[in-house]
Amino acid sequence: DVQLQASGGGLVQAGGSLRLSCAASGFSFDDYDIGWFRQAPGQGREGVSFISKTEGRTEYAESVKGRFTISSDDAKNTIYLQMNSLKPEDTAIYYCAAVFTDDIDNWDDLDPYDYWGQGTLVTVSS
Repeated sequence: DVQLQASGGGLVQAGGSLRLSCAASGFSFDDYDIGWFRQAPGQGREGVSFISKTEGRTEYAESVKGRFTISSDDAKNTIYLQMNSLKPEDTAIYYCAAVFTDDIDNWDDLDPYDYWGQGTLVTVSS
């Protein structure tokens, strides 16, 4: 079974840092790319970051560029999202999702993603 387990959320003050983890099982990063998305209260789900091992590329939403860094640990089959200089507007539930590497055109388009983790809550206080 394919599973994604997101963790690492919590409460942090503005300017602080958190590292989210997305532990994957049942598939390989050679076949699937991983995206991080977030959903703030009352808002739609939006793309935050993306990583493709097969294409050797990463992507970031404009709102997080320079503050967030996505990375992978193949040995642990885990994707990380290092979030620095957090702002109150980063408050959201963060989800990781997997998409077959040949199925993605626009990384922040939700529809192609096949598998979703359960989400982890990030709260940034001002």
